[in-house]
Amino acid sequence: MLQPGQTAPSFVLPDADMQNVSLSEFKGRKHVVLYFYPRDGTPGCILEAAEFSDHEEQFVKHDCVVLGVSRDDCLSHAEFRDKHGVSIGLLSDPEGEVCRRYGVLQEKESEGVRRESLVRSTFVIDKQGVIRHAHYGVTPRDHATEIFGVVKRLKC
Repeated sequence: MLQPGQTAPSFVLPDADMQNVSLSEFKGRKHVVLYFYPRDGTPGCILEAAEFSDHEEQFVKHDCVVLGVSRDDCLSHAEFRDKHGVSIGLLSDPEGEVCRRYGVLQEKESEGVRRESLVRSTFVIDKQGVIRHAHYGVTPRDHATEIFGVVKRLKC
């Protein structure tokens, strides 16, 4: 599990429009809220994406971009975004490579079958690329407000 003070693992992932987004493009320019969620279209994921989208303007005013990551593909992200009015960036990590680097995939056993499942998690990364907040096992309701409080305390 990653801890505050560590350098955030780099990544390049495609968004819902199949355009690559890299963590390095924000270095020195913007703080990044990087949140990992299990699956497009599930109730908790809809709630979380909607709340971050509703607060996006506040994050922007604090030099911060919000990016959601799941293992769904780009087409699923585009459908999810369009159906639910999601305005934040949604990144696709179908192989789970970035999810593993951030420690959000955990093996669970269900009915005798072991499989990887994504633990809903959020990281606040400052403009220097350092993790300032790491939260594993997030509850979606009011999470965007909680994370905005963390972002407000960051120095520009």
